[in-house]
Amino acid sequence: MKNKRIFLAKIIVGAVFSLLFSLSASVAQNYQSRAKQAILIDVETGSILFSKDANVAAPPASLTKIMTAAIVFDAIKNGEITLETEYKVSEYAWRTGGAPARGSTMFAALGSEISVENLLRGLIVQSGNDSAIILAEGMNGSVEKFAERMNNFGKKLGLTDFNFVNPNGLPHPDHRISASDLAAIANYIITKHADMYPMFAERSFKWNNIRQSNRNPLLSAPIGADGLKTGHSQEAGYGLIGSAVQNGTRLIAVLMGMKRETDRTVDGRRLLEWGFASFIPTDIISANTHVGSVRLYGADQGRLNVKIGEALTALVPKQSRDSMEGRIVYKGPIPAPIKEGEIVAELHVYSGIRLVVTAPLYAEESIAVGSAASRAISGLGEFFFGWL
Repeated sequence: MKNKRIFLAKIIVGAVFSLLFSLSASVAQNYQSRAKQAILIDVETGSILFSKDANVAAPPASLTKIMTAAIVFDAIKNGEITLETEYKVSEYAWRTGGAPARGSTMFAALGSEISVENLLRGLIVQSGNDSAIILAEGMNGSVEKFAERMNNFGKKLGLTDFNFVNPNGLPHPDHRISASDLAAIANYIITKHADMYPMFAERSFKWNNIRQSNRNPLLSAPIGADGLKTGHSQEAGYGLIGSAVQNGTRLIAVLMGMKRETDRTVDGRRLLEWGFASFIPTDIISANTHVGSVRLYGADQGRLNVKIGEALTALVPKQSRDSMEGRIVYKGPIPAPIKEGEIVAELHVYSGIRLVVTAPLYAEESIAVGSAASRAISGLGEFFFGWL
């Protein structure tokens, strides 16, 4: 069989699912950001409220450190290490990320041993480049090995536009990640490590008799912000990952490549405020609803019915005019056999050109391998026509 192709089946969501609402693409994208790359998402529904070149990989600077934190959080949860585990400060960590480097540092003393708990606060609150290196060397022996771990973990999380070279975001031509992937990491931390996430809201941390304040400017704004991270380098510009909660709705905003520090402060707050003010949670599809069908290969029947699993909700504009459109997306044709309940496709819901939310689609029945004649017909159709 030839390589599988991406299939799209368009559905007018309002008609198929008898929705009682509509959306306006103009309302959804009327926000203007000075960031080169930006995204705003709703944590509970996964709705994308705003996107600007969000899948373009760019230098993240210290925004990198949320990935380092996520790996450490996972290691603690899995029993690999504890908050009390101590790591020694190597000369490389001290010279590259410590006081001699004159960058962001927790001022870890050369040769001292520091607990994971304090290293995490040095990483998250003080944005210590030395903290990140000490954790990387302690957990995996070297920065290079830890970067390999970061890339493997990124694949596990389903990230698509990234490459990590170090744990702190120090400039390197191959060190890149997209705003969309950074939002996914932040989402992972918030939802999977709720016990550790409050570290991002701590206003200051004192180490080696030096107290430093959290650099996140959103924490002092009255918008419900409680994390995550800032970043800056000449190459990356000014960046910000922020999360806030209002009336039970949590949003995550990522802005990258801004020219001025004040820009990220103002735009970060404005983007979150705009999200809270402009959207409202709305039910889209009830659980176990049939949404359409996908093409099959090597089966006695040509198509397979698919359905949504859990009920699907999204944040939608409060002021709306245009209808929503659902697209069944899959790599196909899908070869038999298939088990009932197996994930075979995705539903992408759009408002105009804006992707609102995605959800997996499940096979409504089991499909056995077809007869020799059916498989032969499928093969001939694929060979001569790409697909019948």
